[in-house]
Amino acid sequence: MGDAGGGFGLALPELRALMELRGPEALLRLQRDLGGVPGLCRRLRTSPTDGLSEGPPELERRRRVFGRNWIPPRRPKSFAALVWEALQDVTLVILEVAALVSLGLSFYAPPSAADEACGQASGGAEDEGEAAAGWIEGAAILLSVACVVLVTASNDWSKERQFRGLQSRLQREQRAAVLRGGRLAQLPVADLVVGDVVQVKYGDLLPADGVLIQGNDLKIDESALTGESDHVRKAPDKDPLLLSGTHVMEGSGRMVVTAVGVNSQSGIIFTLLGAAGDDEDEGRDRKGKPQDGAVDTPQPKGKRQDGAVAMEMQPLKSAEGGDAAEGTGTRPRGGPKKEKSVLQAKLTQLAVQIGKAGLAMSAITVIILVLYFVIETFVVQGRPWLAECAPLYVQYWVKFFIIGVTVLVVAVPEGLPLAVTISLAYSVKKMMKDNNLVRHLDACETMGNATAICSDKTGTLTTNRMTVVQAFVGGSHFGHPPAPAALAPPTLDLLAQAIAINSAYTSKILPPEAPGALPRQVGNKTECALLGLALALGRDPEAERAQVPEEHLVKVFTFNSERKSMSTVTRRPGGGFRLFCKGASEMVLRRCSSMLDAGGSPRVLGAPEREELLRRVVEPMAGGGLRTLALAFRDFPPRPEPPWEDEAAVVRELTCIAIVGIEDPVRPERVPQVPEAIRKCQRAGITVRMVTGDNLDTARAIAAKCGILPAGSGEWLCLEGREFNRRIRNERGEVEQERLDKVWPKLRVLARSSPTDKHTLVKGIIDSTIGDQRQVVAVTGDGTNDGPALKKADVGFAMGIAGTDVAKEASDIILTDDNFSSIVKAVMWGRNVYDSIAKFLQFQLTVNVVAVIVAFTGACITQDSPLKAVQMLWVNLIMDTLASLALATEPPTEALLLRKPYGREHPLLSGTMLRNILGHAAYQLLVIFTLLFAGEVLFDIDSGRAAPLHAPPSEHFTIIFNTFVLMQLFNELNARKLHGERNVFEGVCANPTFCAIVLGTFAVQVLIVQFGGKPFSCSPLSAEQWLWCLFVGVGELLWGQVLVCVPGPGGRRWPERSGPREHPEVAELGRGKVLWVRGLSRVQTQMRVVRAFRSNLGGGPPPLARPDPPLGLIGGGGPFGVPPHAELIFGDTRDIPLIDDTDAESEAPPIRAPPPNRNNNHGAPPGPLCPPPGRLHSLETSL
Repeated sequence: MGDAGGGFGLALPELRALMELRGPEALLRLQRDLGGVPGLCRRLRTSPTDGLSEGPPELERRRRVFGRNWIPPRRPKSFAALVWEALQDVTLVILEVAALVSLGLSFYAPPSAADEACGQASGGAEDEGEAAAGWIEGAAILLSVACVVLVTASNDWSKERQFRGLQSRLQREQRAAVLRGGRLAQLPVADLVVGDVVQVKYGDLLPADGVLIQGNDLKIDESALTGESDHVRKAPDKDPLLLSGTHVMEGSGRMVVTAVGVNSQSGIIFTLLGAAGDDEDEGRDRKGKPQDGAVDTPQPKGKRQDGAVAMEMQPLKSAEGGDAAEGTGTRPRGGPKKEKSVLQAKLTQLAVQIGKAGLAMSAITVIILVLYFVIETFVVQGRPWLAECAPLYVQYWVKFFIIGVTVLVVAVPEGLPLAVTISLAYSVKKMMKDNNLVRHLDACETMGNATAICSDKTGTLTTNRMTVVQAFVGGSHFGHPPAPAALAPPTLDLLAQAIAINSAYTSKILPPEAPGALPRQVGNKTECALLGLALALGRDPEAERAQVPEEHLVKVFTFNSERKSMSTVTRRPGGGFRLFCKGASEMVLRRCSSMLDAGGSPRVLGAPEREELLRRVVEPMAGGGLRTLALAFRDFPPRPEPPWEDEAAVVRELTCIAIVGIEDPVRPERVPQVPEAIRKCQRAGITVRMVTGDNLDTARAIAAKCGILPAGSGEWLCLEGREFNRRIRNERGEVEQERLDKVWPKLRVLARSSPTDKHTLVKGIIDSTIGDQRQVVAVTGDGTNDGPALKKADVGFAMGIAGTDVAKEASDIILTDDNFSSIVKAVMWGRNVYDSIAKFLQFQLTVNVVAVIVAFTGACITQDSPLKAVQMLWVNLIMDTLASLALATEPPTEALLLRKPYGREHPLLSGTMLRNILGHAAYQLLVIFTLLFAGEVLFDIDSGRAAPLHAPPSEHFTIIFNTFVLMQLFNELNARKLHGERNVFEGVCANPTFCAIVLGTFAVQVLIVQFGGKPFSCSPLSAEQWLWCLFVGVGELLWGQVLVCVPGPGGRRWPERSGPREHPEVAELGRGKVLWVRGLSRVQTQMRVVRAFRSNLGGGPPPLARPDPPLGLIGGGGPFGVPPHAELIFGDTRDIPLIDDTDAESEAPPIRAPPPNRNNNHGAPPGPLCPPPGRLHSLETSL
């Protein structure tokens, strides 16, 4: 056995066989054959308490014997394979066939005697040299196809490399807590070896197979391997086997690694899946294959189960947290659980429509050309069919077919997928620098359409560096951490033990990395704040823990979102047991029956004292934005031993030790950032909501500091989870969408929320139909139980620093700095992606319309296309690949946040875009047709119309081709602006890619025209002709300025409004306010008329004083929520329309205050749209 195991007591097959067992069978094998966990550790030559103590050579030897903790990714496709894939494009295949036929027929020359009989087919304008060069056109088409294929393959190759690089980064970022030589170290998971002792905790993704050495209330989600969604309780004496790729949902523990990489249970499945799926497209949705790439091509998110790292195993169940499993080991079935991304759905529809139109136009072009040729030759000229002329006739028909195919090539927007891919890949790369690590490509674009953000408080809006700043101990309230001398010795001892022992032993305070820096907090930040308090009291938590090692703990009730507390049971030195408990103040105090006084002795804590404590201590702390925790204990006699599994019976009748207030501040450097970021979101039409597990007062205070709650505003809802559920559930406890729709529009803070509450809120907002468009919701989360909400959201953000592996796996984007400001950058990049694609479409569709109409009209009138096949391919290359690179790499600007989201119903082609496309197409068609039918007169050159087969290139058609391309280059500058901006050069220097492509395209165009010759059907142009072509091209810029002035429907300008807009959910009350102001103004006008009439009669009553405006309309606390600066003065009503046109919704009220949300009359007096009773009301009634 020793030889088989490479010098170890166990061989690799034996370890694999052990890990394939489950439950009692595995426990029996472990105890009977291996001597339990101690025997296993001896055979693997490791220590269960200190881990491995070997040097690098020995660790490398273990890797040779037991394998590396790495699963090789599928081999990337070779460049040749990518070229072959590009060649499968249908239009390119058609062109290739047509070019080969043309090439073959070009070498056939009919007998000279048949020239006259063949009529116009043989022409006569060419000499023998030109006829001999007939093969060049076919060869040039093949060469152009080769260029297109190589460019496409190169883009795919670059994209593949980018994705692999992102995957490598994600692999490097996943780390595990490993004991090596008695010291805890954070190591990359790829460095783990068999025999390592790894600490696992709540939220971890297990990096390897192992056997549990010690565990505290450990529960594992094994659905990734079994498909069963129930959590499995793990314990050394019940079910000790832990499997890689499964999630720690509760508790903590320590395991010894027994299998890594391809030898682990998930690795075996990966290997089988990889072997079975070699022929599958790597871009397809897959489960359990994260090694094939960390970023998806745009897919419906609900169908995705890709992963971030090679060792990650995805759940083989539904993507949504509460759904039933779809089965084990199978790919998702049925329809998508989530809609396509906004851009993807619109592009798919548009591409299909354009493709159908292009196919129809190309078919009509070919039919007209063939019919015209047949009728002209055999009917009009009356020539008979001659067998010797058949090859020439076929050459003409092939030429017509090539013209039709090139029309199709130009019309079909095959560059759209390329543009989307380039734009997304570019954005993903740049977003990494903005602290956004994108795991799913379509999340980038979807974020640009977000209408709501449900954000965590901790870490996202605050620093997640906790510090105890207040404490209530021994009946005294300290405004700062108390001095050790201020506490009684018994109280100090109990407080130090409660902090050190009733915390995860992985939470530690380490010395600062640099002189003058703050101590490092490792582990749970709340526990680190308490450990910092213990250090401030002069006690060493590690010394307390050394007296009570983790394996000697009797029972641990770990923290979770339902308990909101943690309890640990230890043995007392003199006999008996002691339970320590910490958690949310109001919950722990409810379980307390006594409290330590100033001398350290317990005194009775009745219900009145408890309420007084909550009112005088807890609420003021929470109101100051502090997180409050209560620490308590309870002693048990040695006999009878309590039922430790019955938490309710054990964790009660506690004695409160202290209440502490923990500050999680908005860091000084973040003070201007977070509120400003939230203001930007609100200005951009995005509603920000805080969803947290903290106390309501704490959450409200932080929300006010960050700007989520406007100062002095009482119109928004701040609810606790309990009240939230009471409002949205019916008598049977079921969530009703109608009830939820009355709550979520004005909800801004949800405190003391459970993961279920968060998921319910997100699902309710997404499913709501009360707005004019479906809400697009982004969610931030850091905990394991945030997973369902992160998956349900349109875009899920996980915290890169504080987030658990489970949260990161469920997310779409990882915030590497845990900062809300980075979410705003993601919004900018998402909107930039959408706009980049729109810019590309605006440019491409202009080229499409012009090229198709020119080819079609030219074919019908001149029996030839002014733009030859090779020239069309060059234009296609310009507008597909090069325009994709140029327009899809535009950097985002702050101006993107000055508009509301487009939404799912907004057409991809806006009114401004349609105006630009049709307007520029009209200009280009006018120029092209003028040159086509009058060019020979204008330039005093020979006409190129009706040229025979294989005729030499003409200056006429070269001028048309050159002018067409130059107009596209200058129109590319116009295409950079979507909303009618005049300065098309703004920001152009910030995009060197754009400048390089435009200048490079112009240089290549010069070479093609001057030196392209027969292959490109070009004749060299003179300097004067070049200047005229440039003049017409520059005219595109001037024409663009003219188009900006074109009015749209209703007499308004076409450009969409770019300022902040009214959110759909606030439109109703905004309209009510307008009607109320108009009505009041009408009454005032009528009163002035009455006063004037009476004064003219003489002796009328004295003028009435100007009525005071209703209280509800002044200040921020009224039913309409008008801020204090928006005081309404009704003495002058010149700017207020007095026409009672209730349908004129487009008229803006003269009050420039932010309109309130719909349903914002919570807490307002009845009938907010009616004036208060009084003198004015009575007078109005009498009138």
